[in-house]
Amino acid sequence: MGVPYLLAQVVLLPLLTAPLMALIGRRIGKRTGWVVGAILAYVNLLILVATAGVWSGGPPVLEEYAWSTTLFTLRMGFLGDGLSLPVALIMNTVCNALVIFSINYLDHRIHAIYGRESKPLNAFYYSIFPLFSTGLVGIAFSTNLVEVYLFLDLLLIPLYFIMDAFGYVQRHRVATMCFIWGFVAGAIFLMGSIMVYSQTGSFMISDLPLLLGTPLALGAALLMLLGMLIKLAVFGFHVWLPWVYAEHPTCIAGVLAAIVGIEAYLIARIFVLNLLDIFQLFSVPLMVWAIVTMVYGAYLTIAQDDVKRLFACSTIGQTAYTLLGLASCTAFGAAGGIFYSLSHSLGKVMLFSIAGIIVYRTGVRDMRQLGGLAKRMPVTATLCVMGAMILSAFPPLSGFPAEWIMFTGIFQPGVEGSLPSLVLAVAGLFATFLTPVYTFWPVMRIFFGPTQPTTENVKEAPLTMLVPLIILAAISFLFGVYPELVTRFLVPVFGGIP
Repeated sequence: MGVPYLLAQVVLLPLLTAPLMALIGRRIGKRTGWVVGAILAYVNLLILVATAGVWSGGPPVLEEYAWSTTLFTLRMGFLGDGLSLPVALIMNTVCNALVIFSINYLDHRIHAIYGRESKPLNAFYYSIFPLFSTGLVGIAFSTNLVEVYLFLDLLLIPLYFIMDAFGYVQRHRVATMCFIWGFVAGAIFLMGSIMVYSQTGSFMISDLPLLLGTPLALGAALLMLLGMLIKLAVFGFHVWLPWVYAEHPTCIAGVLAAIVGIEAYLIARIFVLNLLDIFQLFSVPLMVWAIVTMVYGAYLTIAQDDVKRLFACSTIGQTAYTLLGLASCTAFGAAGGIFYSLSHSLGKVMLFSIAGIIVYRTGVRDMRQLGGLAKRMPVTATLCVMGAMILSAFPPLSGFPAEWIMFTGIFQPGVEGSLPSLVLAVAGLFATFLTPVYTFWPVMRIFFGPTQPTTENVKEAPLTMLVPLIILAAISFLFGVYPELVTRFLVPVFGGIP
């Protein structure tokens, strides 16, 4: 017997329980994090129910609801298929892990900023944190462009208020910066969506192929793609990312990695699956842009001494990997690109959270003042090494099969006779060699080498911080040794690409 309104529950349950979290948070304070964690765990269970049906060969889950029938017909719907289900599952799992991680970390931030315990501040945080799950999962399951826009803007609400209340030194200014960049990118995407409607009479993503051959097709596609590239923080649009990641509380920086990753999903859903003829026109420029971003992000990362800003800058180069795979316009390039994006979300959440643990235990962000922590924090050090392995695509973790599949697709046009594609594929491959440098270099500086005075009395992180990261590492290990857990969904979705 199927679960009624399954996807609607998945998307709306965290949103609808937010007011309740505001009420009980004033009574039980930071323990509200466990309640939110239980709700998101239930959401994960529902996603797994839908995923199991598709895994066993069943049809995608589709739910449609009437939204507007007066001025124009607009259907609201949710689609759970081989592309959206694994993306939604990882996005919600990240939120689930980080809300548990927040329990101790948020208490630390409240004491650092306000000098006291505050149940109202805990209530405020845990009432808006579930909006991350609703926004990310809602984007993954959306069936029309207006839904996508609304969920993109919904994500700006918790980002702004959590940064403004719990961020670091320049939190007020950077919160405003984050909101403006996100709002402008969403507005540009909406303009492209309206142009799509003017040409096709529909906002449905499944109707996007009707745009091909219309007078405004290229302009509409460019606007939608531009909005996504701003949020993806490619070179030239990357300015906001280091500031926002570095000044956000660490329990949210991991969510930001997922928010950037969801843009890669949108490129796959909108362009690779529905507007491939137009997207192929952008293939070479986007691959060049991705490689430039990969190299620039690597050198920007190496120049950092602030542990949070370092992991922030590394995101610029890492997300460009996925763009490179998608821009290859091949089935394996796209499937591997999405696989890598999911793997990157797991690894980057681990590294950002470890940066938070370091600040939580030492009060220090400057790596020049850190060293020798592996002796005092062996579990944290091990998790940091695993996070670096994920991003560097070392087996047996998920980054290895993801990157292997992705580059199989990236090299395909070159092997078939396209010299520019072959040159770009080789350049992209060499750019990946920089990744181990900027992922393992901070590991060596922070956890090995001589012990610094600031780290002499440091203790291991509490279990509420470590266990969520151990679970994420275990998921990455499962994907690494049995990649079919992901490819069984993704490969058939992109199988129709010539």
